Amino acid sequence: MKILVAEDDVDLLDVTVYALRKQGYNVSTATDGTQAVERWRAEQPDLMVLDLGLPRLSGIEVCRRVRETSATPVIMMSGKGDDENVVQGFLVGADDYVVKPFSHRQLAMRIRAVLNRAAQKLEAEPTGLLKAGDLCLDLQSHEVTKGDLTVRLTPLEFRILYILAANEGRVVSSTRLIEYAWGYDGGEASLLKTHVCHIRRKLGVSRGQPGDIVAIPWVGYKLLR
Repeated sequence: MKILVAEDDVDLLDVTVYALRKQGYNVSTATDGTQAVERWRAEQPDLMVLDLGLPRLSGIEVCRRVRETSATPVIMMSGKGDDENVVQGFLVGADDYVVKPFSHRQLAMRIRAVLNRAAQKLEAEPTGLLKAGDLCLDLQSHEVTKGDLTVRLTPLEFRILYILAANEGRVVSSTRLIEYAWGYDGGEASLLKTHVCHIRRKLGVSRGQPGDIVAIPWVGYKLLR
C-alpha cells in the first residue's frame, strides 16, 4: 500500500514516515500543499495523511481538490481539535481526523481501518442505481439526484445517505451508521448528527415529509418513505 504523508514539520514527518515504513507501507512525502497535490496526481496513493496547516495550500484545500475527482481515502491531522476544525475537515471529504500529538500506533490503526473500509466498499457495495422516493443514488459515480436536481454530497455524506436510503422507512442505528461511514466504531455520534443536518439541508426536504431524515432519540436515524 502506498501512503502520501503531507506535513511541514520535518521532524514529525520523519518520525511518521519511519513508523509507517516499519508497518510495511510504501511512503512518499510532501512538505506543502502544492507539492501534496502534485505528488497525489503523479503517484495516485492508496491513502493520504494531510496536515491541516500546510503552507501554500492548506490541508483543507488539498482535500477539496482531491475530492473533485477522486475518492482517495484522506486522514486529516492537526493540533487543532476543536469542533469547527474537525467538522471543516469532514465537510470537505476527509475520512478521519487525528489530533496532535498522537501515537503512531493510533495512526497506524486508523489507517488500517480506513483502508479496510475502502476495500470492503469496493468488494461489497453493489453497482448501479439505488432509488428511494424521488432520490436516486449512483453507486459508481457517487452522484445523487433528487427529482431533476443534482445534490452535491461529500463521500462521507454519500455513505450515510446510502445506508439510510437502502433501509428506507426503517431505523438505522447510530452505531451502524458510524461503522459504515467511518469504518470503525469510535464515538463519532456528534459528528454523525452534524453530517445528517448537512445532508438534510442539501436535500431541502420539509420536516416530516417523505425523504426527510428523522432522528430517533437514543437509537439512530430513519429516511421517511
